[in-house]
Amino acid sequence: MGSTGTVLRELRGAQKSAKGVSLYSRYVNRPAGRVLAAGAYRAGLTPNHVTLVSAAFTYAALAAVALVEPSWTLGLAVYAALAVGFAFDSADGQLARLTGRGGPDGEWLDHVVDCGKLLLVHAAVLISFYRFGELPSDAWLLLPLGFQLAAVVTFCAGLLREQLGKAAATAQASAAPADPGTPPAPVSRVRAVALLPADYGVFCLVFLLLGAPGAFRAGYAVLAVVHTLFLAAFLTKWFRELRALRPG
Repeated sequence: MGSTGTVLRELRGAQKSAKGVSLYSRYVNRPAGRVLAAGAYRAGLTPNHVTLVSAAFTYAALAAVALVEPSWTLGLAVYAALAVGFAFDSADGQLARLTGRGGPDGEWLDHVVDCGKLLLVHAAVLISFYRFGELPSDAWLLLPLGFQLAAVVTFCAGLLREQLGKAAATAQASAAPADPGTPPAPVSRVRAVALLPADYGVFCLVFLLLGAPGAFRAGYAVLAVVHTLFLAAFLTKWFRELRALRPG
């Protein structure tokens, strides 16, 4: 087992492509996950262990949102736990690539935890609104449900786009192998900036406003609108990409 510095260097060489990744994930979450992955490797943890640690931080934070009266202290604790959970969510994949111990079971577990997170985060906000919020109108209770719908559809549609795209690309490659000399598309910095509002790590920042219920509702509502607009854009883009992969 090499030193932590050696492990970190190996992890830097085992990163996924930065294409389609926001600046936050690229420059904050992935580097934090790299440090956590190195620590997990030194501790002898498996990628699945790291996924479960991510779930523990995330789900504990969401339970606190639903069960504890909002305050500035709670907001800081919830944000910290969500941010750490998100970093561990990056660490499990990095550890899997470093050790070669990834597999379908690990990928499945990671997606199950992510799906649960997207469902629970908005359910927790809904419960908090109902239990503790002095809402201007009961219509505010519909906001977390709409946000949840946008988040889950984005997650599921993106996952299907990835899997169906891989299957179509494999079929096309077997019929007509691609030119191995074709360079990969460059990573767009503009796109990385544009994706910031849709990044889960950026979304978590809104919980820092839990001590000011009106500000939290306003920030959460703005993010809900932004995520809905991103959903419409993503669905259009993914549908066109998949249609272009039709054989013949």
